[in-house]
Amino acid sequence: MNNINRILIEKPDLKELTKKYVVADLHFHSHYSDGKNSIDQITKAAEMLKIGIAITDHNAIQGAVEISRNPNLLSIPGIEITSKEGTHILVYFRKIMDLKTFYKNDILPHLGKEQMSSISIDLLEIIRRAKAYDSLTVFPHPFGSAYAGVCNSTLSAETQAYLLKKIDGIEVLNAGNLKKSNLRSAMLGFNLNKVVTGGSDGHSVSHMGKVVCYADCLNNRNAFFTALKNHENKVIGKEISMIRKVTSHSMKLKSSIKNYQNIIEKNIRYGRAVIHLKSKMLRENLSLKA
Repeated sequence: MNNINRILIEKPDLKELTKKYVVADLHFHSHYSDGKNSIDQITKAAEMLKIGIAITDHNAIQGAVEISRNPNLLSIPGIEITSKEGTHILVYFRKIMDLKTFYKNDILPHLGKEQMSSISIDLLEIIRRAKAYDSLTVFPHPFGSAYAGVCNSTLSAETQAYLLKKIDGIEVLNAGNLKKSNLRSAMLGFNLNKVVTGGSDGHSVSHMGKVVCYADCLNNRNAFFTALKNHENKVIGKEISMIRKVTSHSMKLKSSIKNYQNIIEKNIRYGRAVIHLKSKMLRENLSLKA
């Protein structure tokens, strides 16, 4: 399926979509990381919307494991990892046992001082380790703020290109993004012709379902995961309001207080990289004019 027909930047009509398709929000956070809500609250909200959910907590899997025990709700096992570089990467699994094994063997031994800290292995190594399982590696919000998205100034153009070659997919729509960032992400996903995903990146149930993936398949994890892998899904959604963005960022900040030193260090590195890039561009422009 051509990616140009798979990305729709408009408000999803969940009542109509769920009549014809299997629908899921593939990026959601619980109180096990920096989200507001419990798994029970998230489950009730998803059931009310008649959609599936992927709990993708930062460097944690308790929420994904807990929600997977509900036989009546479609859930995709997942985790959002903060790499050594500070850049985020989503990893989804077909089987909950694979998520548990991956976390135990490949993430847990490398966790930072705080849960929200960077782990000690880099993006390429995370991708390599994830590929040992039946998984999907996805770069969320690639043009997101600072270093959290892969398309940032701390990574060289060559490094970005190599990582984008190795990754399975791109999160083309994220409800927490700015509109211009989503447009760039959608274009990136279209140009790379890889797996495309989307999610609310919700930190409160009020964000749920603002961006979703949907597919014409059986309503079970195996079928939906296969649809993702085979490029048989579509992504639809829009950004949440600025007021909700502020609320969401406030929750993130509150959860990251213990990780403050780590964040400051990353921001300093990012600032230096931006200054270096701007200086290089200025020198090149002056050279061309000379």
